[in-house]
Amino acid sequence: MRVNRMSRARTRTALAAFAVAGLTAGAAAGAGPANAQPKAAPAAPDCSAAYRIEQKLANGTTWRMCWRHEAMAGMVMEDITYQPPGESKPIKVLNSSRLAQIHVPYDDGSEEYDDITSFYFGAGLENLAAGECPGGTIRTVKVRMPGASATENVKGLCTTTRARGHAYRMHDYTMDGTEKLYQKQGKDLLVYAVNKVGWYEYITEWRFSDDGAIHLNVGATGSLAPQDYDAADGRGWPIGKGNKARSLSHSHNVFWKLDFALDGSSKGRVEQYDSKVTPRQPGDRGPTNKTTRTKITKETAGDAKNMRWWRVVSATGKNKDGHPRSYELVAGPNAKYSGRGFTKHDVYFTQYNKCEKYASNNKGNCPSGHPKSVDKWVNGQNLTNPSMWVNVGFHHIARDEDQQPMPVHWQGFSVVPRDVTAMNPLTPAALAGANGRLD
Repeated sequence: MRVNRMSRARTRTALAAFAVAGLTAGAAAGAGPANAQPKAAPAAPDCSAAYRIEQKLANGTTWRMCWRHEAMAGMVMEDITYQPPGESKPIKVLNSSRLAQIHVPYDDGSEEYDDITSFYFGAGLENLAAGECPGGTIRTVKVRMPGASATENVKGLCTTTRARGHAYRMHDYTMDGTEKLYQKQGKDLLVYAVNKVGWYEYITEWRFSDDGAIHLNVGATGSLAPQDYDAADGRGWPIGKGNKARSLSHSHNVFWKLDFALDGSSKGRVEQYDSKVTPRQPGDRGPTNKTTRTKITKETAGDAKNMRWWRVVSATGKNKDGHPRSYELVAGPNAKYSGRGFTKHDVYFTQYNKCEKYASNNKGNCPSGHPKSVDKWVNGQNLTNPSMWVNVGFHHIARDEDQQPMPVHWQGFSVVPRDVTAMNPLTPAALAGANGRLD
């Protein structure tokens, strides 16, 4: 919101000095895991016990990973592995998963913020109350504020489990007339933190499901800024008596960066799938639908389209059916903002470069002359170690119900396993032979 973003006595001078110093919590003290690199890595998390998360869910799936905290990016999850029932060892999925920007432009053009890189998002980590992490553990995070010589201990990372409803349901009728109901309730490992930037409080969460899916979401809550209650007609919405207190509309463009490492190797390929429905032809019983695959061999920017999706495919691993393992991008609702070059596309696939950390305003991370935003990094390089950048937009037109406090509005996406296992990883023993045709 349009407000003094240095509410914690932060100044632009101190922030700039802190950026040059490159200080981070955890990593600065040498206690956290090493930065993920684009090379083969062991399936087990590469970090000390204090920075390790390991959770076996009720249905038998185990997730393992490392966490670390950066003063700018906030929480970063690394060395993420998934071990479903029936697999003898963990399957590496990601080297790294992190927020890469929260870009906030205002509808009247008066303000535009990069909440990650301009205001040290990570330094705004909030203490969590016990009731915010039911049944779980709140971990202490060492946060170094800009310009400070010491770290602050913040009870800021929740790890817990939550029910997600049906994992599956199947009512089976057999030839002899007997009936059998197969149903299972799903569980997620939930990892989340809350960061305050100005009037907003951002809930950053990772949900790791027992079926291998990973759901990444940012929820915005907190308060509407009272400084913004003077919007012109068409730029805001009245939230006070009559036509008063017109809250200025704005966008939240959230970027995530995922570095894949399927089966322990950062090498992989990207594929795009498009399906096309054609009208019914004479002799056909109905319209036809054909799906085509496009191999993405060079860096690219992509846009969501009806019946379009992408997947990242392992270069080394196959499931027990001999099919290459992959993870598919499942996009969520998106109000795409077209005002900037880096926000014009829904997804970017770039060749991994350790200096490319933030989708915009990536100052000070790369050598002089290197472009500062993700759209400029798509420049024709061969794509062998893909980084996936996902842009999810939300256009916030305030409503009366946004005060006070403001209900959480969520924006996010998922990556789900495609052929990681030969069957549903939660298949009941009685159906274990139902793989392929049942002749």
